[in-house]
Amino acid sequence: MAILLAVSMLLIGLAGCSGGKAKIPTNTLVVGMADDVDVLDPAVTSTNSSWSVTYWTYERLVDYKTQDGKGLTEVGPALATDWTVSPDGLVWTFNLRKDSKFDDGTPVTADAVKYTFDRLKAIGKGPWDTFPTLAKVDVLDPYKVQFTLNAPFPPFLYTLATNAGSIVNPKVVKAHDNGDNGQAWLSEHTAGSGPYMLKEWVKDQYHKLVVNPYYHGPAPALKTVMIKIIKDPSARRLQLEKGDLDVAEELPLDQLDKLSTNPDVNVLQYPSMSVCYVYLNTQKPPLNNVKFRQALSYATDYAGIIKGVQLGRAKQMKGPVPEGMWGADPDAMQFTYDLNKAKQLLAESKVKTPLTLTYLYADRSPDWEPIGLALQASFKELGIKLELQKLAYSSMREKLDKGDFQLAIGNWTPDYGDPFMFMNYWFDSKNFGLAGNRAFYKNPQVDDLVRKAATITDQAERTKLYIQASKLIMEDAPYIYLYQRNYTVAMRKNVQGYVFNPMLVDMFNFHQMSKTK
Repeated sequence: MAILLAVSMLLIGLAGCSGGKAKIPTNTLVVGMADDVDVLDPAVTSTNSSWSVTYWTYERLVDYKTQDGKGLTEVGPALATDWTVSPDGLVWTFNLRKDSKFDDGTPVTADAVKYTFDRLKAIGKGPWDTFPTLAKVDVLDPYKVQFTLNAPFPPFLYTLATNAGSIVNPKVVKAHDNGDNGQAWLSEHTAGSGPYMLKEWVKDQYHKLVVNPYYHGPAPALKTVMIKIIKDPSARRLQLEKGDLDVAEELPLDQLDKLSTNPDVNVLQYPSMSVCYVYLNTQKPPLNNVKFRQALSYATDYAGIIKGVQLGRAKQMKGPVPEGMWGADPDAMQFTYDLNKAKQLLAESKVKTPLTLTYLYADRSPDWEPIGLALQASFKELGIKLELQKLAYSSMREKLDKGDFQLAIGNWTPDYGDPFMFMNYWFDSKNFGLAGNRAFYKNPQVDDLVRKAATITDQAERTKLYIQASKLIMEDAPYIYLYQRNYTVAMRKNVQGYVFNPMLVDMFNFHQMSKTK
């Protein structure tokens, strides 16, 4: 894409700022991100970095609620004003607001909603998996649309708040359809009705968002949002301190500690639902031995890892569903660091030591190598040598999908506020590999419980089923449940109105934010 002279001058000006005082206009927000997006098409992308752009350039039928300045996991009206569901949970009918327009002025109608979901299904990539039982979408009148499921899916309403539910402009997409449902064009452009629209994208440099002139909501105070790609975290920190950035994402925790003493910077910290697990491949000896897996869980120094790796900005997992999400078991069994217990279980397992295990990790997270080193030191006390194997992230994912590993590590953040995101993805035996069950864990009782919980609509009954499954899972120890981390972000003190939502990690409610002088 051509670089506009005005934008180039803006970037040069920003880069040239020095000193602690911000030089960026109050109607402009500049965010420093670590990585560029892959593609912008909501029917294709599944990455948070892409969602940081697309979530605010599109609208969905429902969105996550905000209450008293706090983001909730519950959803409320957005493009849809209200809705009804049939008693069997199969038919959902939505009434649409009549004043929403795409960024070219075209009204958002039921036809656009149907087109969006038909296109999702035709493309059939990752985002379509968000709606596993969706059978069809019908237009009842210009502003009424009906979804029919082929089986009940209790989280259905929540899934509509994800980026996959972003409603695209049929007129624009069809105009750029070269037999690919407009994928090539929409991978680099936006065609939504959100508060912003993409004005320009220079790969690995920046995205420029401007206000959608047809947006139905209150006019955003921030008329321009510049998302700069700055891969070096130290550079992001320095630019934030100088006032060249308003917000800096993904800074190392030790740098955040230094920033917290800067009078011009706020370091904000929020409990999140982002979790970190060690996957134990339950199909590979000796990890197919439950006593051995329990021994590893008791040999893990949770408090030491949280203090040393997360600098205290996390809490140990208690059960497989994170705290803050309904369906979590408040009385869940929790492993502790207990070497004597670990040695006892190792003896009961009859697994002979010394032995060697391999721990698979990548550079995707700076935490993964120090976690491996901590486990290496702990397991040594059991006569277990843990070899760290570092791969490119793409190669690591291939091995995870095939089950070609012994121990591996990963992070997980739910896309919507339902325990299905944890219990069914991570423990249903039909989801082996990257689909979610990365421990290749199979327990027929657990399968029955989580599958039943995914077909009934009564939340209290679903909670009972998930808690029953959780008790079995903790006993089976298919993962080492390390921690639930806090989300931390640094921004200039003149930035106002940011609301953290645990479902929208690394995303900013630009249209509700503002800046003081």
